Amino acid sequence: MCGIVALYGFNDSEKILEKISISQKHRGPDNQGFWDNGKIYFSHQRLSIIDLDSRSNQPFTKNKKTIIFNGEIYNFKIIKKTLEEEGIIFNTESDTEVVLEAFNFYKEKCLDYFEGMFAFIIYDEGSKKSFVARDHFGIKPLFIYSEKNKIAISSELKTLVQIPSFNKEINKKALVNIMNYLWLPGNETIFTSVKKLPPASYMWINQNNSYEIKNYWQLNDENQISSYDDALKQFESVFDKSIEKHLISDVKVGSFLSGGLDSSLISVMAKKKIKNLTTFTISTSEKDKKIEQMPEDEKYANYLANLHSFDHNQIEIKPNIVEDLPKIVHMLDEPIGDPASINTYLICKAARKKGIKVLLSGMGADEIFFGYRRQKATIYAKRYKSVPKIFRKIIRIFVSFMPVKIFGRGLKFIRWSKKFISFAELDLEESYRQSYSYYTDEELKLLFKNDYHQHIPTISKEHRALFNEKYRDDINKMCFTDINFFMNGLNLTYTDRASMAASVEVRVPFIDKKVIETAMKIDGSLKFKNNESKYLLKKFAEKHLPKNIIYRSKASFGAPIRSWISGDLSIMVDNLLSEENIVNRDIFDYEYIKNLIQNDRLGIEDNAYRIYQLLTLELWFREFID
Repeated sequence: MCGIVALYGFNDSEKILEKISISQKHRGPDNQGFWDNGKIYFSHQRLSIIDLDSRSNQPFTKNKKTIIFNGEIYNFKIIKKTLEEEGIIFNTESDTEVVLEAFNFYKEKCLDYFEGMFAFIIYDEGSKKSFVARDHFGIKPLFIYSEKNKIAISSELKTLVQIPSFNKEINKKALVNIMNYLWLPGNETIFTSVKKLPPASYMWINQNNSYEIKNYWQLNDENQISSYDDALKQFESVFDKSIEKHLISDVKVGSFLSGGLDSSLISVMAKKKIKNLTTFTISTSEKDKKIEQMPEDEKYANYLANLHSFDHNQIEIKPNIVEDLPKIVHMLDEPIGDPASINTYLICKAARKKGIKVLLSGMGADEIFFGYRRQKATIYAKRYKSVPKIFRKIIRIFVSFMPVKIFGRGLKFIRWSKKFISFAELDLEESYRQSYSYYTDEELKLLFKNDYHQHIPTISKEHRALFNEKYRDDINKMCFTDINFFMNGLNLTYTDRASMAASVEVRVPFIDKKVIETAMKIDGSLKFKNNESKYLLKKFAEKHLPKNIIYRSKASFGAPIRSWISGDLSIMVDNLLSEENIVNRDIFDYEYIKNLIQNDRLGIEDNAYRIYQLLTLELWFREFID
């Protein structure tokens, strides 16, 4: 896990590279390396995980080819053995050299052999071309900045922003998406001048710095597995191998442990393969639990840790959120209104203090096995339509009058009921989109000034196209959408930035090519059965975990945001979201925002996440634009 930067065609490239590379040194504190040929300039920030010897430092040059590589290829020893049989001689024990030699032997077809997470650039002195590629699911980031005949590529957006000639024009469509979802889906960024290399894509950069992006892999929705026994057997095989692959490391490996199904399963299966396992969980104060009604993850995590003799660590969320929020905004590159990144950063920071560079995460299980509450709620919404219209009307009126907070105590059931009613009578695709949208299209029009209104219909258009792209059954349609939308746009994004800010590599065994290919062949009826989400995964987990862990209520990996908005952040809300600031930005309607804040404070509406995103956006403008 590292950071990479490349410059093509810039004047004073050496000075620019040295300056901007410092901004992502946290991604690789073990070594900072530079290479250039007078026209192309590379830098690499190394976090040493495999082959700790300095011979594997990057940029790495061999046979007139130079590579900068971020990530891990878990099957590199198998590929290496195959290449050695072809007469290729290796000088290191690193996966970096294997990637370079695999490219040299297979060219772009090398991507068909890689199992892991990666983003890399290889410059070939012979052809004068560069080959750039990103892993199947976009676990590792890669940003591309274009300016006339110039190209800059990096692992983080904040690195590119420091280029002296950087174009800071705001992408209005992206900003609408960011407010609607609290994060940015797809391959655009908040700047019109920067794109992301899409997952499962590669590109060749020619001598004149032109390039074309091509896709090298996609999920196949054919040959669905409908047999329970076959599905269980096939998943068990690939997932056990995935756990084993994700433990390959020359440094100590630890694990997130929330006490929920996914992280517990990974931790227990990992412990069976290595002698000692250090685990980490988050806890919250009693005050925050009262307002937020947050789950008691620590109770379940401690129970499991004692059962399996983990070296367990519990970290209470008690940041000085007023001071830390600007730092978090800087860390994340773009305005992301989901506070889960705070948890990730705190855990990774604690892990690093204990000398752990690698953590396993249960991310991805909810996406591929239908584990989110909103997925389940969308199916219930489909059934809800069979309720007589008059009764639905009565329910809607009753719920609309219910407060979301009484005497400072949050009412989770009412919050959920209001959200459910907001999308329950829409068609399936629209219902699902609205289940994780924070505004309706009409509300977005009230929020944004007229200049932004033309981009609002694009949100539903793009979501509908993705939702209907593959799969016949409703369950897998939602899973496929989440893999390409939610997992990529939010979960992988904040996890990369937050973990790397603490110089820790997070590995995701559920987001493995073979695991996801197998999971997405499993019929939806085996993922949601008898009103049980993740049905097949839970049945598999019964071989490894106690039932009180497997079948506990779903708990989100969140933070006490409602407590913060009504408490510690309330003064910041008044200051940053003042009429003067909102009017000067000329993006939003101030009266609409004022009503959001007032209704939240009165307990009429639950607008905490909306307000939090408005705060992060204002802080982002101050950090990156002003």
